[in-house]
Amino acid sequence: MTFYDYLVLGVYFIFMLTISWVFRRFVTNVSDYFRSGGQIVWWMVGGSAFMVSFSAWTFTGAASKAYADGWPIAVIYIANALGFVANALYFAPRFRQLRVVTSVEAVRERFGRANEQIFTWLQLPTGTIYAAIWLNALGVFFSAAFGLDLTLTIVVTGVVVLLMSLVGGSWAVVASDFIQVLILMPVCVAVCVLAVAKVGGPAAFLAAVPEHHLDVGELFSRDFLLFWCVAMLVKQFMSTNNLMDSSRYLCVRDSRHARWAGFLGAGLFCIGIFIWFVPPMAAAALFPDLRAAFPNLRNPEDAAFMAISQAVLPVGMLGLLVSGIFAATMSSMDSGLNKNAGIFIKNFYQPVLKPGASDHELLRAGKVATVVLGLLVILVAWRLSQLRELSLFDLMVRFGSLVSVPITLPLVWGVLIRRTPPWAAWSTVAVGFACSVLCEQVLTSRWAAESLLGSTLPLGKAEGEYWGQGIAVALSVVVGSAWFLGSTAFWRRTPEAERARIEAFFAKMRTPVDVRTEGVVDNTARQESLIGWLCLAYGSFITLLAFIPNPVSGRLAFVGCGGIVVVIGAALLRKARRST
Repeated sequence: MTFYDYLVLGVYFIFMLTISWVFRRFVTNVSDYFRSGGQIVWWMVGGSAFMVSFSAWTFTGAASKAYADGWPIAVIYIANALGFVANALYFAPRFRQLRVVTSVEAVRERFGRANEQIFTWLQLPTGTIYAAIWLNALGVFFSAAFGLDLTLTIVVTGVVVLLMSLVGGSWAVVASDFIQVLILMPVCVAVCVLAVAKVGGPAAFLAAVPEHHLDVGELFSRDFLLFWCVAMLVKQFMSTNNLMDSSRYLCVRDSRHARWAGFLGAGLFCIGIFIWFVPPMAAAALFPDLRAAFPNLRNPEDAAFMAISQAVLPVGMLGLLVSGIFAATMSSMDSGLNKNAGIFIKNFYQPVLKPGASDHELLRAGKVATVVLGLLVILVAWRLSQLRELSLFDLMVRFGSLVSVPITLPLVWGVLIRRTPPWAAWSTVAVGFACSVLCEQVLTSRWAAESLLGSTLPLGKAEGEYWGQGIAVALSVVVGSAWFLGSTAFWRRTPEAERARIEAFFAKMRTPVDVRTEGVVDNTARQESLIGWLCLAYGSFITLLAFIPNPVSGRLAFVGCGGIVVVIGAALLRKARRST
């Protein structure tokens, strides 16, 4: 990286801290801090929901999969897009209509107080581990970019993310996420276009990449690939449409805005499928041996996106890309910190430890919880970096398959099926965990090779992961769903008070939000104005980078990226003036 790249990165950090400082004025109570008071407009929430759904892992672990195997990694992101379509068509408006501060409050209203505590203490460790995986991936990317020690990188970047998430709460998280979308997506488009041009154009790209990278026919010829693809479609649908992840829509203004936010997230993922995974496939053609370029990384393939970016981006734009990738992880991690801190305060600290705590005390305790949880994330991320036997791709997907699927399964069915007793939730999680243990201990890749393929030879590394991840999802979903749906037979034995609470939950979930009668503050023009000015400022800065000595194509890339941000900022300011 050059001096200009470091300059861009430094300005970016200052800009993100400015966003947190500006939006701190929106925070006056606990609801504002943890869910923005349910006042945010759809385009900010849609951008934030999109950014929260991926992290630096997309540019490291996922990119390594695209580098090594090609198209199969796109299945996960296609599933994300389909999950957001389901959000828009059904789940997102209903999640907003829950009218709660934290997602676990919705769990309490659906399944009772016992499940509230169970899912609180399931979410806190799993949320911490997910954030640690994201931070670890960010550390790998920064380590590749700067040639720094991985542990030092994890600690420094973790502290920066913690400070950003601490100052402005949910308002700052969502606002910064939206602006980060405007920064990251155009830069990734530039990387994609320049990478294909580097190979020699679209026709040369198709001829140069390894043949199996674009061979969709492998779906039917490669062991367990089709099975894995179906499992990932189911897994990602569940991860975007469950009660625990309803938090992404609790802050949106009303039911209609929630629907639009879902469609925006789906559209952005459809674009991301191409601009995120064409570059690492181009890197497979241009740099068949990454170990020589990144000897200090445990898995050099994790630096595939960085390698092609260094080769094609003009001077200064690499810093912009690093900023955007930092932004992707920051959005996931700070949303996770804010979400987990909110759950701890509203679903354990307040009801169990301090029932009579004032709003001011809860807000102060929430900030302390954010710091403690942030430090835990840094510690866990450092520990994960020591696991030499797992790549970032395997680590992320295996954790999701074995741990997250059993937790989210009852939280999806619980929105769709009404007549189930409260114990259906925690017992389904227990059944799912039992299935995960069975998959790890008995239904291994060796067992699959011998019993299903009749082979004495072990499965290849990729095929082994396809089987391991696929069977973990399939078994948990099939057995867990049968258990949850079977619990409907016990509905009549459910106490009358419990049945009344569940009926009230579904009645509220079906009732659209009326902003006038429910007292939702209308500060749309204020949001448009602030975001508009921020976009104008940062977009102008990016456009001015065209004066850095670069070829014409490089200068045009800066003008294009900065111009998009400036135009959107100007449009928002114009709309704000008209609204006022």
